[in-house]
Amino acid sequence: MEGKTITFSLNLTDTHALPEEDQSVLQIWGRSSLQGHVQISGAKNSALALMAGALLCPDDCRLRNVPSLVDVHRLALILAALGVKVERHGDILDINARDIGQSQAPYELVSQLRASFFVIGPLLARLGVARIPLPGGCAIGARPVDLHVRGLQAMGADVQIDRGMVNAYIPGSNRRLKGANIYLDYPSVGATETLMMAATLADGETTIENAAQEPEVVDLANLCRAMGARIRGAGTNTIAIDGVNSLHSTDYSVIPDRIESGTFLVAGAITRSEIILSSVVPDHITAAIAKLRAIGAKIIVEAPDCLRIQGANAHVPTDIETLPYPGFPTDLQAPFMSLLCLCEGNSIITETVFENRLRHVAELNRMGADIRVKGNNAVIRGVPFLSGAPVMATDLRAGAALVLAGLAAEGKTTLQGLRYIDRGYESLELKLQKLGAKIKRVPAEGETEADAPLVAQTDKVG
Repeated sequence: MEGKTITFSLNLTDTHALPEEDQSVLQIWGRSSLQGHVQISGAKNSALALMAGALLCPDDCRLRNVPSLVDVHRLALILAALGVKVERHGDILDINARDIGQSQAPYELVSQLRASFFVIGPLLARLGVARIPLPGGCAIGARPVDLHVRGLQAMGADVQIDRGMVNAYIPGSNRRLKGANIYLDYPSVGATETLMMAATLADGETTIENAAQEPEVVDLANLCRAMGARIRGAGTNTIAIDGVNSLHSTDYSVIPDRIESGTFLVAGAITRSEIILSSVVPDHITAAIAKLRAIGAKIIVEAPDCLRIQGANAHVPTDIETLPYPGFPTDLQAPFMSLLCLCEGNSIITETVFENRLRHVAELNRMGADIRVKGNNAVIRGVPFLSGAPVMATDLRAGAALVLAGLAAEGKTTLQGLRYIDRGYESLELKLQKLGAKIKRVPAEGETEADAPLVAQTDKVG
């Protein structure tokens, strides 16, 4: 909605506006060259954590560069259910948690969003009590909350899980968490962010060792610091937080989405095209850039926040192992698999983060890919071409991978399961249309083989 400002207050009656109820499909006609410029949106995973972080402040907080996504809308509804005032003006979210009154988030919303569990830390810190249903989200594998729970218990909280509900409270008269030394068995982003938020208002110093180092953790720490928190070491494996009595209002901008950046870089490579990406932080996608260069794509740093990709006529294979940051991100595993399907030779992808994150293999094989899975390894034998086919997204990043495969395939691909894509990519098909992709969203019942491709007006590369 460029050029217009949309203002609305969120409440529990807004569920009709959730795009997840849209039963449409994407039609993609492949083999089109892409060209032009794409603006990268704010980071989904960062925006969700920052929205939870705003609960720590009893005053107005303004978040800028917030993407318009199903997950963002879901979390806004959860905050509204807790008594928080949330207003959206374009890409700005104004959040006021002064009158936060309920400590229980509604199950029907929390069950759809993994990031909803973030609110337990701020709720405990502000109210001394929280009741949160165990969270949901994409079915990509077990993501237990035991690290969050043990960390909160180390800070003095009494935490019990009973029939799918996490009940937490702070015993004692002052209802304040206490600083503690916490070691995470695994550098979980969610646990690191939850405990860091809880510690900002704790009594004393908290140290989180083996902390996650992702840029989204740093972004949350920077927001908390902008509100007056005392946090050191974010971005390293040891974070120290000196608790303060209260936090104050701030105006803060969400970092660019590194996964969206990587996805569009792969789009340029898989279509052998030239694309310019702006609002990018190259340091956040070092591993992805290295792998693209390894297969033969050319990545040019045009400016500190601008990259140009030039896909090669032929790409060579490479091996990928997903790891916590700064390793190769699991969220880019599926998009890169689509690209490796068309490389000349054999590649191996090893997924070490989530055990169920290879379900897109069957859909890529339906399009003519040659992929064999054994355990957490996928052996990809490059093929000369992919063929369009009806396919189904099984999770958010698998959906993006199938869009990319459709862009490179011969013929028409019809993609179902857009509710996953809408969770994490802002206006994906519109951005691709602007680059020249022949892609459009149509009602599922209106999808026919006779539908003609949509030809979009493209921006020329400068």
